[in-house]
Amino acid sequence: MTASSIQVRTHRLLRHDRWIIAIGAFKLMQGLLFVLLGIGAIRLLHKDLMEVAEHFILAMRFDPEGHFVNLVMDKVAMIDPHRLKQISAAIFGIATLDIIEGTGLVLEQAWAEYVTLVLTASFLPWEFFEILRRTTWIRGGLIAINLAVVIYLVYYVQARMRERRLRQREKA
Repeated sequence: MTASSIQVRTHRLLRHDRWIIAIGAFKLMQGLLFVLLGIGAIRLLHKDLMEVAEHFILAMRFDPEGHFVNLVMDKVAMIDPHRLKQISAAIFGIATLDIIEGTGLVLEQAWAEYVTLVLTASFLPWEFFEILRRTTWIRGGLIAINLAVVIYLVYYVQARMRERRLRQREKA
């Protein structure tokens, strides 16, 4: 195989990478979930949060006298309308980032690969800290997915950089 045929093959593989598009679709779905979550938080603004939490706990058939329920109720009692607005703003901010990342990845924009790589990698230390603090299957799964995304994006971005360098050499 010649260098130019490898380059054409690499270019074709990288041009429509289904994993990048899948990551983008996942980010878009995640963004939609956060938008819905933010809307739900706003709808709770003028309601009695303790009553809503109590109704949810009873509907889910949790033990009303259990440690977990008491912990949740203590946390809910600390949320005032101002704090709920801050939570909503943060949720919408995360949704915006996910939608921007997802759209860029689905459209196969190079900037989106870098943004996704940086943002995903920046949360890994916090996720590792959280799993060391308390290990759960969900946390382990999230770390595994995010680590796989970071590793794949590093590989993918490096391959695209090599491809660009090869094209520049051929032009020169």
